[in-house]
Amino acid sequence: MWRRIASHLYVRIWLAVVATVIVLTFLVGAAWRLTADSPLLPIREVLILNDGGEIIGTTQTRPDRKPRDGLEFSVMTKSGETLHLVLPRPQRPPGNPWNRLPFGFGWMLVLVGLAVAVGAYPIMRRLTLRLEALQRGVERWGAGDLSARVNAEGRDEVAFLAERFNHAAERIETLMDSHKSLLANASHELRSPLARIRMGLELMGTDASTPQRIEISRSINELDQLIDEILLASRLDARQADAEPFETLDLTGLAAEECARLNVELNAELPDDPGAAAPNRTVNMQGSARLLRRLIRNLLENARRYSTGEVTLELEQTGTGAQRQAVIRVNDRGPGVPPDQRERIFEPFYRLPGASEREGGVGLGLALVKSITVRHGGTVRCEDRPGGGASFVVRLPVGAAS
Repeated sequence: MWRRIASHLYVRIWLAVVATVIVLTFLVGAAWRLTADSPLLPIREVLILNDGGEIIGTTQTRPDRKPRDGLEFSVMTKSGETLHLVLPRPQRPPGNPWNRLPFGFGWMLVLVGLAVAVGAYPIMRRLTLRLEALQRGVERWGAGDLSARVNAEGRDEVAFLAERFNHAAERIETLMDSHKSLLANASHELRSPLARIRMGLELMGTDASTPQRIEISRSINELDQLIDEILLASRLDARQADAEPFETLDLTGLAAEECARLNVELNAELPDDPGAAAPNRTVNMQGSARLLRRLIRNLLENARRYSTGEVTLELEQTGTGAQRQAVIRVNDRGPGVPPDQRERIFEPFYRLPGASEREGGVGLGLALVKSITVRHGGTVRCEDRPGGGASFVVRLPVGAAS
C-alpha cells in the first residue's frame, strides 16, 4: 500500500520538501541551542567602582571550568583585597525546554512541519496533475488511439512538452490516415484489372486442365484473396462502422457452416437455460456475420495450413448475465508457437521464422482475426495444446454492440 502511494511523483516531491524543511529546522534548533549554551559575555575588561566613582579594581571576564553555571572571576582591589564575582545564568522554568509552550523548539518544529506540509502539497499536486495528464495521453496514444491529445496550457516546460507531443501525434495520425486511405484505394482499384485478367483468361479458350492454366488460376485466386484481406484490414483499421453493421446472429450456425466447409469437427458445449422449454444449442450475439465468418475461417485455414493431424473447433458459453462470453477455441496438431512469438503472430504481414510462401498466406489472416475480435469487444490469444500443437482462443462478449 505504502509503496504504491510513494510511487507517485507528487508524493515523492512533497515528502522531499517536508523532509528538507524538517532537517533545516533541526539544524537551526541545534545552532540555537549551542548559542544559548555559550558564555553570556565575551572576554572584556571589568571595572569595579566605589561610591565616589573611583576605580578600585579591574579584571577581565573569563568563563570558569563550568560555563553552563555562569561566569566567575576574581578582582584585586587597590587595597589588596580579593573579591570573587559570580554572574549566574538566568534561571529557566522547570521541565523539558524542547517542549515548553508557546515557543519551545519541539512545538516550533511541529508547527513548521505542518505549515510546510499544508502549503507545499497543493503546489506539488498542481504541478504533477499536469504530468499525470500528459502520461495518460501518451499511454492512450501508445495503446493505439492516435487521436489522443493532452492539455498544453501554460508557458513552462510541461506545457512545451505537451505541445510538442500534440504536434507529433497530429502528424503521425495524418500520415497513418493517408497510408490507410492509400492502401484501401489501391486495394479497391486492383480489383478491376484483376477481373479483366480473369476474364481474358476465360476468353483464351485454352484447356482449363493444363498446368499453366491451373497455375495462373491459382495465382489469380491468391491475389484476389490478398486484395480482399488488405481491403478488409484497412477498413477495420479506419473503424468504418457503416461498412459492417451489427445484427443479432447465431454464432453456433456460423461455426457449423465453416466447419462443414473445411471438414473440421465442431464440439459445442453450451449450458442449458433453466427457464427454457428446450435445451439451448445456440449462442446469439450482436455482431457482423461477415466478419465473424471471416474470423472463424481464418483460424481454421491457419490451423489446417500448419497442422499435421486433426483440427477441431470448440464453442462454449461461459459466465452468466452481463458477464456471458462466447469462447471459440481452434485446436491443431502443428509445431506450435514459441512463447516469445505468440503476440507478434497477430501483427500484419508477420510470419513465424522459417515459414515460406509455399505454405500459403502472407501474414494477414491472424491480424484480421485480432482486428475483428477487438471490433466486437473481445480478446484473442494463442496457447499450447496438451499433447502438442497450438490452441487459438477467442473470447467475445455475448450481446456486444458496435
